[in-house]
Amino acid sequence: MLTKHRMPASAVLVVFALGCGVAPEAPAAGSGAAGPFLRVLGTAQDGGLPHAACSCERCAAAGRDPALARRVASLAVVLPENGRVFLIDATPDLPEQLEALADVRRPPAGRVDRAPVDGVLLSHAHMGHYLGLAWFGYEAVNTRDLPVWATPRMAAFLRGNGPWSLLVSRGNVELRELDPAAGGEVELGDGVRVRAVPAPHRDEYTDTVGFLVRGPRAAVFYVPDTDSWAAWGERLDEVLAEVDVALVDGTFYSRDELPDREVSEIGHPLLTDSLERFGEAVRAGRLRVVFTHLNHSNPALDPDGPERRAIERAGFRVLEDGEEIGL
Repeated sequence: MLTKHRMPASAVLVVFALGCGVAPEAPAAGSGAAGPFLRVLGTAQDGGLPHAACSCERCAAAGRDPALARRVASLAVVLPENGRVFLIDATPDLPEQLEALADVRRPPAGRVDRAPVDGVLLSHAHMGHYLGLAWFGYEAVNTRDLPVWATPRMAAFLRGNGPWSLLVSRGNVELRELDPAAGGEVELGDGVRVRAVPAPHRDEYTDTVGFLVRGPRAAVFYVPDTDSWAAWGERLDEVLAEVDVALVDGTFYSRDELPDREVSEIGHPLLTDSLERFGEAVRAGRLRVVFTHLNHSNPALDPDGPERRAIERAGFRVLEDGEEIGL
């Protein structure tokens, strides 16, 4: 199910992933509903919204009105039964994102919480997805043996390069390899399993994965960064056949968004291409597709714009910070 965490419970619209039924005015998962869920901690591309060093109309508006701002893309896996919370990716917005979990973590009063989450799963080594690890280090939260799951290549990168190597040598984090070639799956508890799925991307330092998160009620595929869908081949359909909801890379709407950069070289599927690629499955009700990781240039960020209307007419949605997805 999807709920909007920031809305009062009486105004929440809950959408059940299995069967795509709709039930109004159900309680938000984080406010007492049974079962594990995902909480959306951010939906912006690595540079955030407002974007660093940008005075475009959209960023200026988000700077003036915090309600228009978006944090960098990240999810939390919340397991209410055992009180555990896991992050998918550690972003530059990590302090605010940890604060957004205070209601499910119940941090200690009057001091630093040295164990604010129970683990982190990393997708790759681009700035928006792992720089937040620094907040767990000696200079800040100073965690102890925080489990961090990463592919073997990503783990080797963290061990071999500062400042990340200090997190390992000082015992702030405990690296645990999640190898897609060997199944790449971890059991988190409450019937929730997470599997790393290789994703084609630029991979300058490490490889890239998406995550298939399977719970007792639904399965969600999260892939905020990828090259074109054509680069996946038939493997993409095999993954999507296992899931109810796909939270996918919606970085750019069209090729002409960045007048001083070539969008195709940055390496993301255009949102318009995704509408075509997944349209049949969405129309047939086999899959729900929601876009995340939106660049500040993306006109789909405008809730009343023609691009957003086109997305919603096609049966897709744009993910919002604070939403919850039942597992």
